[in-house]
Amino acid sequence: MHAYDQQDPVGGGSYGNGAAAALGVPPGQVFKTLIATVDGSMTVAVVPVAGQLNLKALAQAVGGKRSEMAEPAAAERATGYVTGGISPIGQRKLLPVVIDSSALDWPAVYCSAGQRGLQLQLAPADLVRVTGAVVAPIARPSGGAGGAGGGGGGS
Repeated sequence: MHAYDQQDPVGGGSYGNGAAAALGVPPGQVFKTLIATVDGSMTVAVVPVAGQLNLKALAQAVGGKRSEMAEPAAAERATGYVTGGISPIGQRKLLPVVIDSSALDWPAVYCSAGQRGLQLQLAPADLVRVTGAVVAPIARPSGGAGGAGGGGGGS
């Protein structure tokens, strides 16, 4: 566990980029937890804070057709966490989880520990195991066009 002083993001920043800076690690090693709906069912997407969620790739990873970002309030109700602190671990409801394959490039990754200003460091294989996740290429670099989601239900 790594605690840090979390400031609200300003100027279009994100909680995840703030976490990476505070922890002194590359943004590609810190993962944000986003909540989307795939064919109407809530699904958890875990992608690097340096990238954006490819909604089409997420849908394909779980055998769905259509995906969109969940509303923040719906994400909070489903997970039991507040936006900016949603963890892929220990959510209120057991939701399908997809982790971006880039996580496997790191010996350790960071993800929210369930509140803003608290990150959990663990081996990617452990994150996959405890969440029961599917691993798939669901992220694209920031600034990618079309089908990307970065706002809405996540941390």
